Amino acid sequence: MAEVKQAARPLSPHLQIYRWSWTMAMSIAHRVTGSALYAGTVLIAAWLVAAASGPEAFATAQAIAGSFLGRLVLFLYSFALLHHMVGGLRHFVWDMGHGYDPQTRMNLAKYSVFVSGGLTVLVWIVAYAVR
Repeated sequence: MAEVKQAARPLSPHLQIYRWSWTMAMSIAHRVTGSALYAGTVLIAAWLVAAASGPEAFATAQAIAGSFLGRLVLFLYSFALLHHMVGGLRHFVWDMGHGYDPQTRMNLAKYSVFVSGGLTVLVWIVAYAVR
């Protein structure tokens, strides 16, 4: 029997083969924001523990959360929360059997960034207005 030559290529597709697309980027972003929500939720739990621990601990937690870095972390947490939610709604649309044509799929991925960014800014504007 003749020996068959193996091509020098990967056995399965990988990131060097695929061209980056909006749907691929948003899929990765959905996973990243989901992971970031774990860390942010730990910070919120720490804030709640400080509130339950007494006025001094709560004042310290408020000082940290009210600093520039603290507000930046809160802003990024709220963006991660809203981006993950919008990504979940995109997946819900797909679960309902809609949005599979290439153009709609790309538009849903592109707009999810802008919608979640806009919602984040809107939430912060409302929060500062109500404050």
